[in-house]
Amino acid sequence: MKKYLFSSRYPQAISFVLLGFGLLLFSQCKPEKPAPPEETGPQYSIEILSPSTEAKHVGDTISIEAKFTEAEGGIVHHINLSIYSKDDPANVVYNQPAEAHVHQTSPYTFTDQFVLNVPEHTDWVLEAKVWGEEGNAKEVSKKIEFHVHP
Repeated sequence: MKKYLFSSRYPQAISFVLLGFGLLLFSQCKPEKPAPPEETGPQYSIEILSPSTEAKHVGDTISIEAKFTEAEGGIVHHINLSIYSKDDPANVVYNQPAEAHVHQTSPYTFTDQFVLNVPEHTDWVLEAKVWGEEGNAKEVSKKIEFHVHP
C-alpha cells in the first residue's frame, strides 16, 4: 500500500501544488538591493554676463564675460567660449581660451574682447561650456543669441 503526504483523491496533485506554492513564496522573499551610489563629481553652473542678447553692429567690439561656478566651491577644470553662426554652426568666429584646461578655483570669471567683423544681418550664438577633469565629464553649457546689423 502506498503512503502519501495527504490522503485525498489526487494526493500527488495536491503535493505538487503545495510544493509550487512554497517555492513561489521563497522566490518572492529576496532582500532588496541597495540603490547604486549616486555619481559624485563637480556640479557646474554658468552665468553669461556679457554680451547681452541685444542687437549689435558690424565692427562693434563686444565684451565677453562669463562666470563659471562649482557648487561646492571646487575647481573649474575646463572651459570654452565660442561664437558661431546660428545658420551654420560650423562657421565659428571665436573660440577661446586657446587652452581649455584652466584649473581655477570657483567662481572663475573669463573675460575677453572681440570685434564683430561678420556679415551684416546675421544671427550668432555665444556658447559657454564647462566640464570636469576627464573627457567631457559633467559638461554644462549655456547659450545666448544676438543679431548683427550693418
